[in-house]
Amino acid sequence: MTEALIVIDVQKDFCPGGALAVAEGDQIVPGINALMVESPVVVLTQDWHPAGHSSFASTHPGAEVMSMTEMPYGPQVLWPDHCIQGSDGAKFHPDLTVDRADLIIRKGFNPAIDSYSAFFENDHVTPTGLEGYLRSRGITDLVMVGLATDFCVNYSAVDAAKLGFKVTVRRELCRGIDMDGSLAAAETAMAEAGVILA
Repeated sequence: MTEALIVIDVQKDFCPGGALAVAEGDQIVPGINALMVESPVVVLTQDWHPAGHSSFASTHPGAEVMSMTEMPYGPQVLWPDHCIQGSDGAKFHPDLTVDRADLIIRKGFNPAIDSYSAFFENDHVTPTGLEGYLRSRGITDLVMVGLATDFCVNYSAVDAAKLGFKVTVRRELCRGIDMDGSLAAAETAMAEAGVILA
């Protein structure tokens, strides 16, 4: 019971047809469902933005989607509006076995700070509470799957490794955005942090 499966942001807006669709994002769902059956502890993360979130290009007049801006906490990609609280796009993929989850962590709900990692907001200081939950359950090993490899999976895996968890990312159960080489950079960053890329 020392291992947990962390399923990251398998939501409608990140799947084909969604506002921030990741190519083939829906194709990982059956494999994740199968892995959930075998996992003693399952945690789902859910991107959960208020309308008008500061990471949306639409809140920055004249800014283009996928352009970069500087926030008080560092560089920030300006995304299309996505995963807005209570919206259809924020829902989990309809085929995902959501009822198997022990815990759902919502992130990105602070309008001023984006949140890629399952552990910290993008200021790298404000915790989501996931670490405390895992520690209290005696979890030492994490398996991570989901969307997108080069953003939320990467940030979550690197943060978990820095916190001292043994982390494995199942690449076949992730899909990436790959923006300007971001996928290769993310895999390098994860490997350098000690994450096992399986």
